[in-house]
Amino acid sequence: MIVLPFPLVATISLALTLAVASSGSLFRPDAWYERLRKPRLMPPGWVFPVVWTVLYVLMALAAAEIFVHYDAPLRPWALTLYALQLIANALWSWLFFELHRPLWALWDLMLLWLLVLACILVFAAIETRAALLLMPYGFWLLIALYLNAATWVLNRKERR
Repeated sequence: MIVLPFPLVATISLALTLAVASSGSLFRPDAWYERLRKPRLMPPGWVFPVVWTVLYVLMALAAAEIFVHYDAPLRPWALTLYALQLIANALWSWLFFELHRPLWALWDLMLLWLLVLACILVFAAIETRAALLLMPYGFWLLIALYLNAATWVLNRKERR
């Protein structure tokens, strides 16, 4: 078995996480989004890239912490959950901004939150620090759930 040093693993993890995350940035708010009624607690637009950048770095570090626990029996399961939540994360932007389907995006976000919760629990069984690094992500997803659900409720009678 090849054992990689943590700094290298962290760098690779960050690159992979940001690569998947950047796929979500292909789908940006457009005129359709600008016309939507927004919930009162919607943060200003500049907040999202700042928060997501911090969260992606924390996520990558958490995954790296798990990766270097080569002998942990739950390691394959933990890394699989991590990959699945990255896919669900990237899918949200496509559903919401490209397809203009807030309800579908909400379902995806609920699945994403459950996957992240599962990640936190499995990560905690391997390395507490890794689970703690994912906690802000889980919290932010609760805010995102509110924002997505409220946006859908406020606009549900409208079609594209």
